Order: sequence, then C-alpha cells, then structure tokens
Amino acid sequence: MSLTDETVPGPDGPGMLRKVSRWWGDWPLTQIAVIAAVIALFWLLGHNTAATMARIGITPGFDFLGRPANFEIGEAPIAFRAGDPYARAILAGLLNTLTVAALGCLLATILGVALGVAGLSGNLLLAALVRWYVEIVRNTPLLLQLFFWISLAKSFPSPRQALSVFGSFFLTNRGVFVPGLAFHGVSAPTLWLLVGLALAYMAFLWRARREGSLPARRLGIATAGLLAGVVLTFPLTGAGASWEIPALAGFNIRGGYNLTPEFTALLTGLVVKFSAAIAEIVRAGIQSVDRGQWEASRALGLHSGQIMRLVVLPQALRVITPLTTSSYLDLTKDSSLAVAIGYPDLVSIINTTANTTGQSLEALTLLIGIYLAINLSVSAAMNHYNRRVALRGIART
Repeated sequence: MSLTDETVPGPDGPGMLRKVSRWWGDWPLTQIAVIAAVIALFWLLGHNTAATMARIGITPGFDFLGRPANFEIGEAPIAFRAGDPYARAILAGLLNTLTVAALGCLLATILGVALGVAGLSGNLLLAALVRWYVEIVRNTPLLLQLFFWISLAKSFPSPRQALSVFGSFFLTNRGVFVPGLAFHGVSAPTLWLLVGLALAYMAFLWRARREGSLPARRLGIATAGLLAGVVLTFPLTGAGASWEIPALAGFNIRGGYNLTPEFTALLTGLVVKFSAAIAEIVRAGIQSVDRGQWEASRALGLHSGQIMRLVVLPQALRVITPLTTSSYLDLTKDSSLAVAIGYPDLVSIINTTANTTGQSLEALTLLIGIYLAINLSVSAAMNHYNRRVALRGIART
C-alpha cells in the first residue's frame, strides 16, 4: 500500500459497551422507561411477598437449612435420620437425583446405540422389532411408563419365593438384589489416598493430551499402576473389601446391593424412554454418513463391524453428539417425575421441606438453582466433547 492510499477505519469491534450503545439506539427514553418499569414490577412483587410472609409469621431467608428436619428419607446414599438439618436432607435428595441421572444417561446411551445399530441391520425381523420398540416407547407418556414399571416391581413375589436369575440376582417386591462389593474399615486416609491416585491419573491423561500423543503401552502402564495403587491402599490403611452375593436368610435376602422398587422403576423407565430417543439419533447419524464411505471401507477389506466402529460411527458423532446432549438434559429434568412413584429425589425432598417449613419461595429458588447448575454442567461437558469431535472431523477432511 502506498503512502497516498486512503485508509478507511474498520467496523467497531465487539464488546459490551458497543452492544449497549446499539441497544440504546435513537430512543433512549423508551429504554429507560422499560427498565424502570421492570425494576418497579420486581420491587412490587418482592415487597408484597415479604409483607405476606411477615403477616403469617414467616421470616424470609435460608436460615431454615440449619434447623432439624422432622421427617425420614426412605433411601439415601448418605446417612440421614429425623432431626438432621434440612441442608443434609436436601443433599441426600440431590445425591439420589444425580445417581439416577448418571446411571440413566449411561445405560440409555448403551442401549440406544445398540438399538440404533440393530435397526439398520439387514435382519428384517430385528429391524422390525426395534422399530416397534421405538414407536411404542416414544409415543407413550413417561409418567404412564413409570406407573407401569412401579406396578410391575410391586407385583414380584416375596423374598421367600423370589425369582432368581443365575442364583445371584433376585427379583422381589422389596426390590432387586444384585451382587456387589462390600467395603469395611474405610477411613479418611483411605479416601484421601484414593482421591490422590485419581488426580494423579487425570493429570497424566491431561499431560498426554497436551503432548498430542498417548501410546497404548504408556496408557496400559498408567492404568495398571492406578489399579495396583487402589488395591494396595486398602491393606495399608486397614480397610477391606469383599464380594457379596445375595442369599436368602430367614424371611429376607441378605448380602449384595438392594435396589428398591422405586429406584428400579424410575431407572428402568428413564432408560427405556430415552434409549428409544437415542436410538433414533444414532440411526439418523449413521445414515448421514455418505454411502461411499462404506464402499471404500469394503474395498480396503474391512468387515461390517470394523466399518461401523472405525469409519462410520466416528463420523456420525458430529451429528449424534449435539442431539444426545438434549436427551441427557431431558433425562435429568424428567427424573423429577420420581415424586409420582415415591422415590425421594431432590424434588420430593424440597417439596417436603417447603411444606414443613413454610419457606416455599426459598425452597423453589434452591430447586431452580440446583437444576440449572446440573444442566449447565452437563451441557458444558457435552459441548466440550462436541467441539473435540468437530475438530477431529475437520482434521480428517
């Protein structure tokens, strides 16, 4: 460019001040009036709410979280009994919700991917069965399905006449009994060592990702070291673990894990419902891959399983991942229907808290904030994974 050329300034860069200046436009008084009206509306609602709470003797605030709760919780991953603070009760409900949501997303993904692939198989009978499964499940309300599953769970025989599968799994009207690990003597040093091992393993993976390569040999050595560290942690800290298989003892079944009828019905309903949605997403993602990819893979001598695993599914993930994120968010939110079948999830506990304390506004605020935090966290994690999938796809092309 010569010295005599005229330079023209470019457009204003993006920024909050620039956006605000554009929003004001040529009618600043109108915007000021709108903002003032919104502020006045919220102030009026807050003033009326505070006056109503004061009239009926309720002090606004979250001090009730430290007061003792006068109710029991049927099942919780942490110890809870009547008289513990409301905050601990809400924590128990939150852990119940996170447990069923995490397991539901995992199992629904496994079943949905299997159904999506099976629906595209050359077996006409299998494809027809998958089609019927998807259509029936997707076109019936989730609440109706939960009622069906809880009724089925309650119709199982008593423990003495339990239905046994392989002599290790028992279906009873008191829940499903499955084998599991029983831990004893676990102390704070045990937990700290396990957390340290997990952090070290994650740091290793993060460093390998930064370097851009992770040979299978190094990954195998690191994984073996992690498992060896976990195994050695228990005897070093005086803790232990044993594998327990359920067995009939008297009028009940002892040993292993007991999945209550409510938890089993809720988890089954969520997995069945959203596996059908994920199956359709997987089917659409696979069909979005050009047929030429199949033909080129066959020309290289790959069989159908290798083509699906190594060629088609990695490309289909760019279509599958964003839609699966929506299914995960819907599954997490729909777990709140647990209140209809008696499972003590977050909604159930906060509803009981609001009824017993009268702090309905604060309880609902907590509920909204917690669900918002959960869903935003899931969305952020899936968006990060989606960006990595998209970048890999761009790198290939």
